[in-house]
Amino acid sequence: MLREILCQMQAAKRILILDGGTGRELHAIGAPFQQPEWSALALIKAPEFVTAVHARFVAAGCDVITTNSFAVVPYHLGSAFELRGAELARLAGVLAREAAGSALVAGSLPPVAGSYRPEAYDAAESMRVLRILAEAMEPYVDVWLAETMSCLDETRCAHFVVASMSQKPLWIAFTVDDCNGSLLRSGERVQDAVDAASRWPGVEAVLFNCSTPTAILIALQSCKDVQAELPVRLGAYANAFAPRASSTPASNAIIQTCNGLSPQDYAEWAQKCVALGCSIVGGCCGVSPDHIASLSAALHDRES
Repeated sequence: MLREILCQMQAAKRILILDGGTGRELHAIGAPFQQPEWSALALIKAPEFVTAVHARFVAAGCDVITTNSFAVVPYHLGSAFELRGAELARLAGVLAREAAGSALVAGSLPPVAGSYRPEAYDAAESMRVLRILAEAMEPYVDVWLAETMSCLDETRCAHFVVASMSQKPLWIAFTVDDCNGSLLRSGERVQDAVDAASRWPGVEAVLFNCSTPTAILIALQSCKDVQAELPVRLGAYANAFAPRASSTPASNAIIQTCNGLSPQDYAEWAQKCVALGCSIVGGCCGVSPDHIASLSAALHDRES
């Protein structure tokens, strides 16, 4: 199904539109939301809020909604992950599937040690946790989305897990240094990471996410030399936060203030991404249904 839809969109030169930031939207509409559980708390206490957020993004015009599984990891759930991790991941898949309608469902595979923490990555733990998530969500997703990957090694873990238990395609989304978008948050070069990941079997898209719009434009520019040879689609979905130094807390360690980026400004940024070769665009933390609606209208007007 997914391959047919993507082929049809590519033939029609249509941009694939992702949803926005589920966690911040849950917080905005009054869902149960606190640390350490973060966006997983709504799955535990009030899953109807997760359904409502998915529905808002579908109504805004997205083609893909993402499972609310980003915080279903021990980093957020602690010991409760061992008892309820698979159950909550399965629920995230079910809710997304039920809300999607004709939209595709992307199964979110997060950084297991928390966002922006490449120094805390552990291969064995990453593969253990990601396998639990993937096995629970497999019946409900169309594509896997390993997102907010700060280093190439943890990305390899996500690829290994997906390749070992699923026939569905994998999209990889790297988060880049807000102060130097040509580098991942680990310090690895974007160009090298994209060139490597795009050649792994089963990978059908490489994206940049959870970084400032400016940093992501720099990342896209930095891989232009290899873009013509890439066997995958490119994509981008930025956050709405102010630039963050590497010494600041992880993005999901605090409820951070957004930078006031307007829906119109975000749509203009998305059009710049398309001009740089992206055929998948959407939003991350702080990007609301209003932003996605503006982006969808602008990009669909461009195609008509």
